[in-house]
Amino acid sequence: MERNHETVAVIGAGSWGTALSLVLADNGHEVRLWGHNPVQIDEINAFHTNKTYLPEIQLPKGICGYSDLKESLAGVETIILAVPTKAIREVLAKIIKVRSEPLTVVHVSKGIEPDTLLRISEMIKQEVPENLLSSVVVLSGPSHAEEVSLRHPTTVTVSSEDMEAAERVQDLFINHSFRVYTNPDVIGVEIGGALKNIIALAAGISDGLGYGDNAKAALITRGLAEIARLGVKMGANPLTFSGLTGIGDLIVTCTSVHSRNWRAGNMLGKGQNLEEVLKSMGMVVEGVRTTKAAYQLAEKFGVKMPITAALYQILFNGVDAKDAVDGLMTRRRTHEMEDLENILIDQLGEMEN
Repeated sequence: MERNHETVAVIGAGSWGTALSLVLADNGHEVRLWGHNPVQIDEINAFHTNKTYLPEIQLPKGICGYSDLKESLAGVETIILAVPTKAIREVLAKIIKVRSEPLTVVHVSKGIEPDTLLRISEMIKQEVPENLLSSVVVLSGPSHAEEVSLRHPTTVTVSSEDMEAAERVQDLFINHSFRVYTNPDVIGVEIGGALKNIIALAAGISDGLGYGDNAKAALITRGLAEIARLGVKMGANPLTFSGLTGIGDLIVTCTSVHSRNWRAGNMLGKGQNLEEVLKSMGMVVEGVRTTKAAYQLAEKFGVKMPITAALYQILFNGVDAKDAVDGLMTRRRTHEMEDLENILIDQLGEMEN
């Protein structure tokens, strides 16, 4: 397909930022990959590798590493924000200090900020002045960086309140191995992408306890119901949770050894404590912070989220993992269709309002 070639800044040189840089470079774009570690940036420029995060991958020469943020943003209209949720405000504060022209910000992280309970797009709008923000676009879906970097077939979704901006980002990324759909439901896309990490932690714990596929299938299925219940209460379209950023992302994150949330949960299930797990991972496990935020959101909106509540007790109150999972199995009996009926009622209520 014919496309206009652009210069794009990718902010964050971890595995996901590097993998997305590779997709953009494959499409003929000039990519400026910014990272805070000068040694890592020197490696990218000298050897075209990023062995800390993607050790087996040779990067295209169209990717140039930058450690100077102002220099990486010069003349750029679109940035890909690929930093952990907890670093977003800090990085945005640095960006607005060195930037005087509007930017389209494409965020590719999956989380919710505890205490403020803001989605990432809301955090961006809060941090970046209107005169410096053209549009906010979300890119999400079932996509492990390791597989994207190998150019394995991957399908994701982009979402924005500005659908023209979403379509521009779709054109930036789409190619023969990286297919991109659009979806106007920003709330649903962000909630699905964030909360699936909670269920992945729970699935990893279940596997670590040796509970097998039956238990994991139940966690995935009931986890999706939890995500949809909360999402609809927050204004999402329930159909979004049947798509790539709902069930698609949930499946891949709960079943793959590439999933850092599943791996962290697996270690917890095998008896390690949270501090040990996070130290050994060496990368951010978004599901931990998101569990706290989702627990707070469930209380705020009056939504029943038993898996989230059980995981919150494991992570933050020292409850034994086996006891928490066993507690889920002995909850009061209920009707499976009750959840679907409640979601439908909530959606009809939103439409009437």
